[in-house]
Amino acid sequence: MKLSTHRFLLPTIGLVAILLHTSPAHAQGPGTGGPTPDPNNPTAVPIDGGASLLLLAGGALALRRLRRSSAASKQRDDAG
Repeated sequence: MKLSTHRFLLPTIGLVAILLHTSPAHAQGPGTGGPTPDPNNPTAVPIDGGASLLLLAGGALALRRLRRSSAASKQRDDAG
């Protein structure tokens, strides 16, 4: 029982210590310089390049996992 208490208590104390020692983040105040955005002409942000790479990587990972799981189930069927 004592070991399980330490497994719960130590990470909790560590998390509380980290949360207490973090400093709050502050955004920049107005008038820091730089261009002001035009509400009638929003800035276009291209997200196609990164999103397509993430989709491709996710598809490759899913295909890999499907192949491994089917190979593992095939081995179990052959052994049993």
